[in-house]
Amino acid sequence: MTPGRPPPRPAPEPAPTADQATEDAMSNATTVSPAHSASTASTLITNIAALVTNDPSLGWGSPRSSKFESGGGSPLGLIQDAAVVIEGDHVVWTGDQSKAPATDNRVDAGGRAVLPGFVDSHSHLVFAGDRTQEFNARMSGRAYSAGGIRTTVAATRAATDAELEAGLTRYLAEALRQGTTTFETKSGYGLTVEDEARALRIAAAHTDEVTYLGAHIVSPDYPDDPAGYVSLVTGEMLDACAPYARWIDVFCEKGAFDGDQARAILTAGKAKGLHPRIHANQLSYGPGVQLAVELDAASADHCTHLTAEDVDALANSRTVATLLPGAEFSTRAEWPNARRLLDAGVTVALSTDCNPGSSFTSSVPFCIALAVRDMRMTPDEAVWSATAGGAAALRREDIGRLTPGARADLILLDAPSHVHLAYRPGVPLVSGVWRRGTRVA
Repeated sequence: MTPGRPPPRPAPEPAPTADQATEDAMSNATTVSPAHSASTASTLITNIAALVTNDPSLGWGSPRSSKFESGGGSPLGLIQDAAVVIEGDHVVWTGDQSKAPATDNRVDAGGRAVLPGFVDSHSHLVFAGDRTQEFNARMSGRAYSAGGIRTTVAATRAATDAELEAGLTRYLAEALRQGTTTFETKSGYGLTVEDEARALRIAAAHTDEVTYLGAHIVSPDYPDDPAGYVSLVTGEMLDACAPYARWIDVFCEKGAFDGDQARAILTAGKAKGLHPRIHANQLSYGPGVQLAVELDAASADHCTHLTAEDVDALANSRTVATLLPGAEFSTRAEWPNARRLLDAGVTVALSTDCNPGSSFTSSVPFCIALAVRDMRMTPDEAVWSATAGGAAALRREDIGRLTPGARADLILLDAPSHVHLAYRPGVPLVSGVWRRGTRVA
C-alpha cells in the first residue's frame, strides 16, 4: 500500500467525554460569535507557520511519485502561512490563511506548526508492575530475551481491574500530552482466558483499536505443551476475547510461536472476524513477514531482520511495516533498515511499542527523533510515518491527515516547523492537542 491509496474506513469511534470548555483555556483564543452550539460551532486556527496535511497534492514540495524516493519531494502536503477550520469533530477547510472563511471562533497559532495527531498503532498498555531491574541488567550487558514477559504476566494476573485501568489511563494521558490522539493497544500479559478477556474489556473502554495478543508467549501454565496452549488461544480464549477486539496478533519468533503456529492462530482469529497483525522478524530472520503478506495482515511490526524477498513482498502488498525504534533504543539491538524499506516503496509506520520490558516510552516525538537519527529517515518521512503511516497500519482513512472530512485530531508545536521534532530531541514541543475537535491538552 502506498501513500495516496487509503484503506477502508471503519465505523467512527464514540464521542469523547472531554469538556468542550477546555478550548477556551487557550490564552490567545477569541470568540467571534455564539451562532452555533458547541457540537457544531466552527473554529478557525490561523497564523500557522507550516500546516502538515499529509495530502501530497497540497502545498509545496509535492513528491514526484506516490512513493517516497531518495531525493524526492515532501509527502506532507505542507502549506505555509496556513489556516484550518474545524466544525464539530471534523476538519472542513484547509488552505492559505488569507482565504479562510468566517467562523464562530478563532485561535491564533502564533506562527507555530500544526500537524495531524500522532497515530500510535502498536502499544502494550494493560499491565502491572515494572521491570526496572531487568532494564538495568540489560544495560549492564545482559541480552534481551522474550523470557522477561513472564515477570509482567505474574504482576498483571495479581493486579485488580482498577489497578490495570489506572495504569492504562495514566499512560494514555501521558501520550496525549505528547500529541498521540489515536492509539492501538494489546492484551498479552494475562495468558489465561479470564485475564486476557479482562485486559481487552478494560482497553475497549478507551479505544476501538484493541488487539487480542493471547499469543504473546506460551503461557507459563503450559511449559511443556505449546500445542495445548495454541489450542487454548484459538479456542476458548479466542471465544472470550473476540467480542472486545478488532485485531488479532501473534509474536512469531524463536522462543515464542513458529510460522505454523502463528498461521493457525491468525487464521482462527480471521474466522472470528478479527483482522491480523503480527510481531515479525524482530530478533531473527523468520517467516513472520511472509505470513503477514499471505494473510493480508494490516501490519508487520518490528521488521528488523529482512531478506530481499521480505522487502519485495511488503512492497507489493497492503501490509504496512511498522517500525518501533524505542525497542532498539531500550535493548541496544540492531536498528531496522528504514531506508531500504522506503526506497523499495514499502509503506512504513512509526510507533512506540510502549511496554514495561523493551520500550517503556509513550513518546512518539522521541521515536521520530530516533528514526531520523538512527534509522536514516528524513524528518518528513518520520512525521508522515507517525501520522498517516500509523493510520494505514490501522486501515483508517479518517485520521492521520488534516484535509476536509478528516477527524479533527491535530497538534500545535511550539516551533515553526515539524522538523523541530527531530531537530530538538527531548524538548516538550507539543503545546496544544485537539481530539475530535476539542482542545484536550
